[in-house]
Amino acid sequence: MRFASVLHDGTPLAVLIDGDQAIPLRGVSELGLATPSSLLRDPPLDSDGALPASELRRRAVVPRPGKVICVGLNYAAHIEETRRERSDYPVLFTKLPTALTGPYDDIPLPPESTAIDYEGELVAVIGERGRRIPREQALDHVAGYAIANDVSMRDYQNKTHQWLQGKAWDASTPVGPDLVTRDEITGPVTLRTLVNGEQVQEASSELLIFDVATLVSTVSEFATIEPGDLILTGTPGGVGYRRDPKLLLGDGDVVVVEVDRVGRIENRCVTERT
Repeated sequence: MRFASVLHDGTPLAVLIDGDQAIPLRGVSELGLATPSSLLRDPPLDSDGALPASELRRRAVVPRPGKVICVGLNYAAHIEETRRERSDYPVLFTKLPTALTGPYDDIPLPPESTAIDYEGELVAVIGERGRRIPREQALDHVAGYAIANDVSMRDYQNKTHQWLQGKAWDASTPVGPDLVTRDEITGPVTLRTLVNGEQVQEASSELLIFDVATLVSTVSEFATIEPGDLILTGTPGGVGYRRDPKLLLGDGDVVVVEVDRVGRIENRCVTERT
């Protein structure tokens, strides 16, 4: 099944996407803490209130997650292009919930940064609460998958050894378009990123150094994971900042990230007016 957080005439709704129809969930305004996997398996559908999906504005798939955990350097090709060394433990950092935006919204390019980059990523959406979860049980805590573009302000990211200031600009990280439940995704998926129609990234999830189960288990060692938490699993090789010449994002550029069987997000970059 596919679920989304949407706006209909300004009213927030959580909906089941069924073809070209969107069926609201009774009493639920958005995906997140109130929509664990147990609810999504048997959602309280308002079938009489079905709406054309084309009339809805997609929000970030989970608009207000409790946690946004990101993984760096999780593909060998990306490690190689950054000239870093492979780690035996995932490189983890956080992103502020205010950094999230909708899967088709414009991405504001802050005037303070001169090195804005794309990073297509597969996202795991947590569906069940847990702590210290064994790896072999970890996927039971995943509700499903979505797509993100971890837009990065590289000059700010490189100001210190910590990456937060380059990764958490307001409305800089589109996530969506849907939460595709885990039973819909069997086997590896392929991620692609395109900038202005040119493919710049492609990789199979088979190439993740730390797979989703390992990431969920690792995060749950130090933090209780809860429904609606997001884990951005890392970007493959091909980021713009490491190209020669660099491929940095500017006003009017359009970035698409697509993942087989999960969906596609598309965002236009627009210079932010201060």
